[in-house]
Amino acid sequence: MIQQKIEELQLLEQNLQALLMQKQSHQMELNEILNALEELKHADDEVYRVLGGIMLRSDKKKLTSELEEKKKVLDLRVTSIEKQENLVNTQALTLRKEINSSMEKNSKEKR
Repeated sequence: MIQQKIEELQLLEQNLQALLMQKQSHQMELNEILNALEELKHADDEVYRVLGGIMLRSDKKKLTSELEEKKKVLDLRVTSIEKQENLVNTQALTLRKEINSSMEKNSKEKR
């Protein structure tokens, strides 16, 4: 029974690690978008975007709009991941308490 809970805890910790990696990736992408939006504020009307290794002239308003939309999507994803992260953390904490309690109980019974 304790072994099963330990394995379940390990799975939760692996899930948590995967969530953290996803969150970090999205946050890095979000930072890039925020930097790009900031640069667009200071740019004149002639702007370029990199697409497939080449630079293409782009409409400033359209590019700003696309980046704002990507920002919204990434914000939602990060928020969703944070909710999942909190849920998994809560489950892991509960499971740790159960495991510790069971181990203490077994330790006392052996005495």
